[in-house]
Amino acid sequence: MDSIATDRFDAGRFEASRNRLASLAYRLLGSANDAEDAVQDAFLHWQAADRERIRVPEAWLTKVVTHLCLDRLRSARARRERTAGAWLPEPLLDGDPMLGPADTFEQRESVSLAVLTLMERLSPHERAVYVLREAFSYSHAEIAEILDITESASQQHLHRARRRITAGRRGGGEVAPASVRGIVEEFLAAASSGRTERLVALLTDDAVAVSDGVGGTARELLRYDTPERIATVVRAGLKPTPAKRRLVGGTPALHYALVNGAPALLFVVAGQVKGAVTFDVTDGRIAMVRGIAAPDRLARLNESWRRQGPDTPLVERW
Repeated sequence: MDSIATDRFDAGRFEASRNRLASLAYRLLGSANDAEDAVQDAFLHWQAADRERIRVPEAWLTKVVTHLCLDRLRSARARRERTAGAWLPEPLLDGDPMLGPADTFEQRESVSLAVLTLMERLSPHERAVYVLREAFSYSHAEIAEILDITESASQQHLHRARRRITAGRRGGGEVAPASVRGIVEEFLAAASSGRTERLVALLTDDAVAVSDGVGGTARELLRYDTPERIATVVRAGLKPTPAKRRLVGGTPALHYALVNGAPALLFVVAGQVKGAVTFDVTDGRIAMVRGIAAPDRLARLNESWRRQGPDTPLVERW
């Protein structure tokens, strides 16, 4: 095989792993854009490597991507961004290949916005072990090889990661899609009714809401910690006004969608998602509301939305 054919063959081997590597990087970083950068850097490492000496390309690439992500998590820039009070995981529309494996509850949960947020409490090694074990089912021996640690250290990191995520988790297991859609429709109807008591009844007693502000302009996340306060803010935020329509560039349609496995409302103008409101639901009530409007956070979700095409909106003109 000549050098050109060899390069094409090796590039094909990398491309066959790209989606899995991107899914790994997204879980580790919580950002689709950063995940894409990490995978591209891995490709450059792959091109520069003596590939004839790499016996198991998948294992080699997994190790490279994991370490590239760990370097990003440890970087001064990442620490500044993530401690500035304005960090949120980047939402992905269900069906996006970057969400990766979803055969088990653990795999689906590991890519939820709730768990991606909780993983911010973990050290980089704890985060890596948790993702490699829960989402990709690597053994502790394999994780030790990937991270250059002992099996015992891998087990300890997993134990601490599980404990911290369990301590911060709000609510229980999965909810049926039909059920959560009904709750979101109730939420929208209550917000439109002007009666905040209907909204309060849909929220858990310890519900929390966060938002990056109208148009995603808030320098720090706006946070609301009581059902009454959340209901008041939601009622005001979901009330359409000419000023809000000017801000988003038109009159949005409101669509129901699943984002990272959770129910969401999407505000869509001329085929572009201008804002997303996601919900964590437990025991038939809403435990967490996230308002996301920053264009850079919605960039990949918009790409997926355009590819999938519009469905029938819950509200045609908001």
